Amino acid sequence: MDLGLKDQVALVTAASKGLGKAAALALAREGARVSICSRSDQIDVAAAEIHDHTDAEVLPIHADLTVPEDIESLVKNTLEHFGKIDILIINAGGPPPGNFLSFKPADWEAAVQLTLMSAVRLCYAVIPHMLERGYGCIVTTQSYSVKQPIDNLILSNSVRMAVIGLMKSLANEFGSKGIRVNSVNPAWTWTGRVEQLMSDRATRSGASIEQESSKVTGSIPLGRMGTVEEFGQTIAFLASPAAAFIHGHALMFDGGASKASL
Repeated sequence: MDLGLKDQVALVTAASKGLGKAAALALAREGARVSICSRSDQIDVAAAEIHDHTDAEVLPIHADLTVPEDIESLVKNTLEHFGKIDILIINAGGPPPGNFLSFKPADWEAAVQLTLMSAVRLCYAVIPHMLERGYGCIVTTQSYSVKQPIDNLILSNSVRMAVIGLMKSLANEFGSKGIRVNSVNPAWTWTGRVEQLMSDRATRSGASIEQESSKVTGSIPLGRMGTVEEFGQTIAFLASPAAAFIHGHALMFDGGASKASL
């Protein structure tokens, strides 16, 4: 199936590894040109790997999503290089695990800057350009915790709900102006982030990482975690013209893990 992404330009944040890299790779495979960012030097390696696998044009940019000036520079450099941004994939590393009393107000403020304000600033930087062209697509990566909280992830559980509220509001405001807005909410997909969470659980329980992972997959009706390749393909579809009537939607990428009826 041709998703209609050839020669579209996608900006994918936090794409040096994990879900962000998988999204950028899937978009590139469908013919998109991609701009990717990370605060790590690994972003240059990721760009080379994506180009080698797809022959797509890939622009790596060093940017810290908690720094407003970096976001402005990221969008400016992408527009100067490609001339447009058709797709914005908002992705960022999650806040650290922990329960309420293990954090202080400063930890909450840092989580808001990382997860919520990075999304807000990216939208402020990109939406005016999309409005000028009368076309654009925004997809944010959050978590299935927006349907049911995950134990020991109070920062993520709380702040990601705010991002979903932002996306729903933007969908209402800008849908009639040609901009589609959606979110993808993954459950357990094996990445470095999930490995960190499994390690944290193993440390607290005295079990092994494998045992903690088995506890997770036992609660997923499909009986396994998702793969980064499956996640990337989901992002590519949702960001493409093939999904032109999907708007304001919070898509659960969870193998049935969320038990909510809606």
